[in-house]
Amino acid sequence: MTQTWDQNELRARFCHALSEMYKTEVPLYGDLIDVVWEADAKALHNSQDAGANIINPDDVLPSRHRVERHGAIRLGTAYELSTMRRMFAVMGMYPVGYYDLSLAGFPMHATAFRPSTQDALSQNPFRVFTTVLRMELLTEKTQELAKRALAQRHIFTPKLLEILDMVDKKGTLTPAECTEFIKNGLETFRWHSKATVTLDEYMLLKAEHPLIADIVSFPSSHINHLTPRSIDIDLVQQLMLDHGMPAKERIEGPPKRQCPILLRQTSFKALEETVFFRDASATFVKGSHTARFGEVEQRGYALTRKGRQLYDRILDRVNAEAEELKLKGNDYEQLLKSHFKLFPDSLLELRQQNLAYFCYQLTPTGERVAKDDLATDFGSPAVYLQALLDKGILKYEPLTYEDFLPLSAGGIFNSNLGDVSQSRQLIMSAEPDLDGFQRSLGTHIADEFHLYAQMQQESLLHSI
Repeated sequence: MTQTWDQNELRARFCHALSEMYKTEVPLYGDLIDVVWEADAKALHNSQDAGANIINPDDVLPSRHRVERHGAIRLGTAYELSTMRRMFAVMGMYPVGYYDLSLAGFPMHATAFRPSTQDALSQNPFRVFTTVLRMELLTEKTQELAKRALAQRHIFTPKLLEILDMVDKKGTLTPAECTEFIKNGLETFRWHSKATVTLDEYMLLKAEHPLIADIVSFPSSHINHLTPRSIDIDLVQQLMLDHGMPAKERIEGPPKRQCPILLRQTSFKALEETVFFRDASATFVKGSHTARFGEVEQRGYALTRKGRQLYDRILDRVNAEAEELKLKGNDYEQLLKSHFKLFPDSLLELRQQNLAYFCYQLTPTGERVAKDDLATDFGSPAVYLQALLDKGILKYEPLTYEDFLPLSAGGIFNSNLGDVSQSRQLIMSAEPDLDGFQRSLGTHIADEFHLYAQMQQESLLHSI
């Protein structure tokens, strides 16, 4: 296929347009963007001892930082998922990672559509956490209602489908068609205050699980949150409270560390919004729905499989002990910090113990060293690499974690929607269904560990 458009540019334009749309729909999200800027400015000021000078984060932080966003959508059918895959592919976003959300008590599973190369991520790292309803985890009565409601909706405009078909056949997009793609693509994520179900049907869906009602009851897969990135999420959390925002009680993910790992997230709580439901006479009656919120993330280092296994073991022990002792709030945070002392907190230890992925680069000294000197036989590859580091020929920095944590997502969802579910026992006993998800998707899901390992290996090949 001959590609005639810049996927990175199109992705950046779409992300910006989506963010602007969400600001108009959820004004508090715009306030959150300002809070994140304030927190980053204060964090940089404190770290650089700038005195009375004001530091603009946009002048200091990497270019990707200010534009970075992740969003989240919830889909209902295999058709919606496969079509969404085609839509994201136009912007250079591909399915990475499988997330079994039944572990957190949700009748859904998910993937993340995102750029998959270091170059594309550096230009614009827009990613969308995309969940799909698992019908088999619903009770029979709710299944029938959900299938009927979802069969009647069309979340993609005819023009968008026309563009996707054209891309599949010809592999071309003109500048005007890119603009049409953005315009029509936004409609898939736009909020609609008129539900497609009656109030009674909505209450039945909500009683089984609030997320089922959010997925099934509306004519679009409305974006339910957008997430800017901060360098100090603890400061963002405090500033949200200072500004009177309804912040959730705690930050999800690992505790604060010298070497941040994986992902930490917080949010302001979802606001109650007016929704109109049809009644028996097909007129609309006023009701309400709670789903959309604003989230903040702080991204740390990508962990290897070994590192992730250690992280999961520690977190499992924390959660088991917290449940046994009925610990919440600050008591839970103290327990979390105590247990995570077992996880190494220096770059040297993380690299030596193979707990995180790194990008390797030649130092100025390395660039001056003759090629023959670089080829000196130090023995095994690991010894060779260590020798180059010891001689100051190579340097390394951790790769950023570009993905998600299902239990953290569950914590965010629960704090915004509530976790009451009539079918919780059915959901919690479910097995993952990667094969079923991939069949609905229409392609295989990339393994995130493989992508990080590939980035690390490519950095070494380019350096030595």
